[in-house]
Amino acid sequence: MKTSPVIVAMGEILVDMFPAELGKKLAEVSAFHPKPGGGPANLAVAAARLGTPCAFVGKVGEDAFGDLLVNTMEEQGVDTRGMRRDKQARTTLAFIAMPDENHAEFIFYRNPGADLRIRPDELDAELLATAKAFHFGSLSLVDEPARSATAAAIRMAKDAGALVSFDVNYRPSLWESPQQALAEIERFLPEADLLKVNEGELKLLTGYDDPADGAPVLLSRGPELVVVTLGTRGSDFCCAGAQGHLQGHVPAFPVETVDAVGCGDAFLASLLTRLVAAPGGWRTRLTEAALREDFRYASATGAITAMTQGVIPALPTRQQVEAFLRDHGENLTTEPTEGAERTTEIKQGKSGEKA
Repeated sequence: MKTSPVIVAMGEILVDMFPAELGKKLAEVSAFHPKPGGGPANLAVAAARLGTPCAFVGKVGEDAFGDLLVNTMEEQGVDTRGMRRDKQARTTLAFIAMPDENHAEFIFYRNPGADLRIRPDELDAELLATAKAFHFGSLSLVDEPARSATAAAIRMAKDAGALVSFDVNYRPSLWESPQQALAEIERFLPEADLLKVNEGELKLLTGYDDPADGAPVLLSRGPELVVVTLGTRGSDFCCAGAQGHLQGHVPAFPVETVDAVGCGDAFLASLLTRLVAAPGGWRTRLTEAALREDFRYASATGAITAMTQGVIPALPTRQQVEAFLRDHGENLTTEPTEGAERTTEIKQGKSGEKA
């Protein structure tokens, strides 16, 4: 009998074609190495590595790359009951170049790929009803039927009381226009309890560069917790918690970055594992002390991931994260529980105002 998943991730699962050399643009790379990938798939594996039962919902082709992806998810301990196969479309590929260690170029072979062809009637309602958290990204919103399937899965998860997590993960080349992307992303913002954006996505959605200005705008559109990842500069959060409106910054751990691809997926997976483990429910973590602790844990997970090329091989276990934190002078609790308040870098203000 399979363990019921705590986190269910849905969306693109694909083969990342990693470059043989770093420091070159896509057209300059001499060879590519296939590795399993896709943001929601990476998140599911990352959470499973951290000890949280996870399931993945998505679609791959009836081809060798589809076999690779299904087998990889099962080997990593991810429940694949929600995965489907497509005889008419190939498994999606993403070719990646790393002009430098912190920036990536992508070109997707997805016209359409199998991941966009998952239908609402292919969803496993029983699987979705068990989740404490449901995660999706904007790449599933690019076209039908995946867009409608994602909306249906969100409804099922929300009806079951799950935390809904949305990673914007904007890839311009996959959309007809920035306007189309903006319209679809904004349509799904009210569905999210937790919203994750990077700096570019913050600018796209709000017009602001500074998270102190932009994050409250996103919070006003429906989410209860907004996460802004800033790469090597750390991350910001904004929420409407029990203590009122909170905004804060958590610095990143300084590490030697080899490959930043997937660090955001690892960060968010780690944060979700902390939130869903809270004895009183995830909203009890929306306090100064708890958010700082959870973000440091997530930052450590992302930092470890950055030190190895390829996402899945780099994702750490909970033991590795805890050892990393001890090595860096952190003494976080193994499981999230409410502790004593302590001074943080969090600013407080009224909702919608710059604190």
